Amino acid sequence: MAKQPMEGLLYKNHPLRRVGNIIYYGSMSDPYIIMLQVKETKKENDLEMASKVSIELQRTAPDLKSRERIVKRSEKESLYSAMDISAIWLERALAGKL
Repeated sequence: MAKQPMEGLLYKNHPLRRVGNIIYYGSMSDPYIIMLQVKETKKENDLEMASKVSIELQRTAPDLKSRERIVKRSEKESLYSAMDISAIWLERALAGKL
């Protein structure tokens, strides 16, 4: 049986999953993922835009406590800049270049 393609959004060949105001970037089967949390929004032209986004590079090992999983943390003023740095962090982490 052929492997089914993954459904959902991809950004730079990694999956995106949203749960409320949290966006998970990467696959849980990889050793690292990115967690983005929208902390604040502002209204622009009847659209809610993220104005404060928290970013965390996390290990996916299930045996680690939540504080031990966090490798890097930052905050950005837009979702675009948060996704930009997230893609760089995730690629470096998965390549072993931390």
